[in-house]
Amino acid sequence: MKVSSGQFDLFDEAPGYREVPRARLKARQVRVRAEQDRGWDAEAAMRRLEESGDYRVLRRLVPRPIILQSQSAFPRLAVLVDTETTGLQHTRDEVIEIGAVAFTYDDEGKVGDVVGVYSGLRQPSSSIPPEITRLTGITDETVAGQTIDIASLDALIEPADLIIAHNAGFDRPFCEKLSPAFIPKAWACSVSEIRWADRGFEGNKLGYLVGQSGLFHEGHRATDDCHALLEVLSRPTDDGTTPFSELLRSSACARVRIFAGNAPFDMKDHLKARGYRWSDGSDGRPKAWWIELDEELYDAELSYLRKEIYRWDDAEPLSVRLTAQDRFR
Repeated sequence: MKVSSGQFDLFDEAPGYREVPRARLKARQVRVRAEQDRGWDAEAAMRRLEESGDYRVLRRLVPRPIILQSQSAFPRLAVLVDTETTGLQHTRDEVIEIGAVAFTYDDEGKVGDVVGVYSGLRQPSSSIPPEITRLTGITDETVAGQTIDIASLDALIEPADLIIAHNAGFDRPFCEKLSPAFIPKAWACSVSEIRWADRGFEGNKLGYLVGQSGLFHEGHRATDDCHALLEVLSRPTDDGTTPFSELLRSSACARVRIFAGNAPFDMKDHLKARGYRWSDGSDGRPKAWWIELDEELYDAELSYLRKEIYRWDDAEPLSVRLTAQDRFR
């Protein structure tokens, strides 16, 4: 390698003077690295950096070992699922990858052991869009000839007490289309059913959660994301509780979805400001503004609609009670 006047070789005894044979340069690099490695304690170095207050070190996420469920002391079973798809619409787009991580837990929300993992790819009926490949790294060549082993996937899902997804409103319809084993299950959403901001997180995207938990991982592949989410859910935050314990409590609560059908058009901005969203009826729901809230808040919301929106004391907007078995469809 020629050394220009503006550069020098840190391993050369006379920088900027002569060309160093590649073999000698390689030998010097190996020797220096070996000297650096002797006595190196990575954990001690990371602690010193973090204790200085000037650095924050991220550790590579290492998936937990898998044990037999019969060997776990925890009685309940949950399964984290994540899908990669050809698009956002479950009615027309397809699953190209699914990952699932099964773990045990107890009724207080303590996470136990990983007892099963499934990862599968699937060739869709048409080419994968370029933006999906850019996001996931999955190409047509990656999935060529691949099919998901539904029997193996169902073996994880069928005994589960709870299915968890990071944005269950997206994953549940795709999963139910893939296998009927998902249909009767209780579902929980780790995006909407955990108050991440109250726990000190800057956002609810998985990348933020993983990074702020002091970890990094290879994101946007289904099983890797499931392992990452499990670590985030199981780590106590400043209040001493885990996000998983909050998720477990939230998923057990009933909620009510209220459809403000036939609401006056000039009230739409009031509804939107209060958190209502518009349903155009294309997904089978009524064409109306709607909101979903805790069951205990129903009476107050009904009073608001009667007084401020309909201005009619006997108004009875359509209301649907939802449990974990019904939500996120």
